[in-house]
Amino acid sequence: MSPQLRSVHHSAFPPERVRAERGDTISVCVPARDCAATIEPIARTLVALREAGVVDQVLVLDGGSHDGTGELAAAAGAEVHEQAELRPDLGPVLGKGDAMWRSLTVLHGDVVCFLDGDSEHFGPHFACGLAGAVACEPGVRFAKAFYRRPFRAGDVELPEGGGRVNELTARPLLRQFYPELAGVRQPLAGEVAARRDLLERLPFATGYAVEIAMLIDAYREVGLDGLAQVDLEVRQNRHQPLPALGPMADAVLGAVSARLEREGRLGHETPAPVERPPLATLAAS
Repeated sequence: MSPQLRSVHHSAFPPERVRAERGDTISVCVPARDCAATIEPIARTLVALREAGVVDQVLVLDGGSHDGTGELAAAAGAEVHEQAELRPDLGPVLGKGDAMWRSLTVLHGDVVCFLDGDSEHFGPHFACGLAGAVACEPGVRFAKAFYRRPFRAGDVELPEGGGRVNELTARPLLRQFYPELAGVRQPLAGEVAARRDLLERLPFATGYAVEIAMLIDAYREVGLDGLAQVDLEVRQNRHQPLPALGPMADAVLGAVSARLEREGRLGHETPAPVERPPLATLAAS
């Protein structure tokens, strides 16, 4: 029987269990840019976990915010680094993935957990569920979040509908080219935890494509048995306007195409849709 993707609920990893069972140090990193509306409660929640001995490091990676994001995070007790100050010898930071890659130079945990800085209604289960799956669950080396994403437009909120690029681009690509990963509910989720030694062996796509690229590369490195997805129930964040989704989809497609090309599969396994021949080529009946 082929292996199945392991799915767990965050409630399997309460703070008490993570603190008692972990044999590894845990770093939590929050890449953030102009997240003043959400970063303070996120940082305070994570710092409380640090003070309780559940995690060891809470780091906010500020992407040149203009709204005081870094100052708010520092006031809440988080360690704050400007992404541009990490490996400046490599030139300007090329998006989120590049910032995450550079953050490994200042993150010291055996397990590294990345969480987005714009999540509303944030709770400790974001960090405990993901980091706990890697630190406490035998064999798991890479854990990715999934959740329901409500869609909000003005004063109207629908229970579903967020994550449009996820559903319209990322998941179809996985079903087509990486069917073993078809069960991954949120391939573009920014919430992920992994063993540091695994992250150090992976390339990092520099922009928006980092999440799907990391998922595919981690799968290639540790197999399906080494992966898990963690149900965080609900995540609410700000939605991008429709015109911004095209470049995001392009980045996701580019990352998958690059991996298919490296694997020698680009253009060889895409089934052609049924097509009718040009009508003019048909002989008159």
